[in-house]
Amino acid sequence: MPVVDFHIHAYDWPISAPASFVEFMDREMAGAYGSFAKFVERYTTGAAYERVLDEAGVDYGVILAELAPITSAIASNETVERLCAGRPRLIPFASINPYLVENPARELERLVRERGFRGLKLYPTYNYFYPNDALLYPVYAKAEELRIPVKWHTGTSTFPASRLKYGDPVHIDDVAVDFPDLVAIITHSGRPLWYDTAYTLARMRKNVYMEIAGLPPKRLLDYFPDLERVSDKVLFGSDWPSVPTMKGNLEALRALPLSDGAKERILGGNAARLLSLA
Repeated sequence: MPVVDFHIHAYDWPISAPASFVEFMDREMAGAYGSFAKFVERYTTGAAYERVLDEAGVDYGVILAELAPITSAIASNETVERLCAGRPRLIPFASINPYLVENPARELERLVRERGFRGLKLYPTYNYFYPNDALLYPVYAKAEELRIPVKWHTGTSTFPASRLKYGDPVHIDDVAVDFPDLVAIITHSGRPLWYDTAYTLARMRKNVYMEIAGLPPKRLLDYFPDLERVSDKVLFGSDWPSVPTMKGNLEALRALPLSDGAKERILGGNAARLLSLA
């Protein structure tokens, strides 16, 4: 099975972000990169991202757009498209901020059919909406028609302007029920307030998956003691560069007392099936 990192961040260069976010990221990245600006400038090409995959032994990486000007740095759809262009190992996921585009469903169709995006990432806690807001229903209908997965940031965020009330994954249940053929992915698995909710939804709803990006792999079985039971509904993601190393995350997950089959499914088998990867 291929190894797939379902959660890799990119950012626009020059940086477009509120000062509070830049200050936060400067503190977070001081040791490894010196500053947030130095990190972003270093990773402005698809080749640079492929080197990160190579160093970790990862076959494919999902590169995420992010349109949250109030809360975090911008990773425009155009930047993600440029990074992934001509590089099959880099899989572009678009983002749509429903407050910034006149017709979000039409924009999603353009991004998928004309620009080659393979999925959609939404940021409720950054953009201030609940996943089951009727404003997004035309987007979900279009994603279901296009047969692309949709993933939502859930749980907490340490970014100063984020609002946690929008991060409860229970609101994804409405979407999963109303769009039964839509692949619905709970990013961060509701960390740390709603782990039980994320696990329950993955068990109950055939179209709901948990993504474990941003969770320390060594603690996964503390958070989800029956992870083996839902291993066909779990997706590995590193949340790079928020984690020290992508490779370290992989090694820690492989060391867990799970069956080989469960590890293969989590590390790439499930993602390969959802994204039709070789």
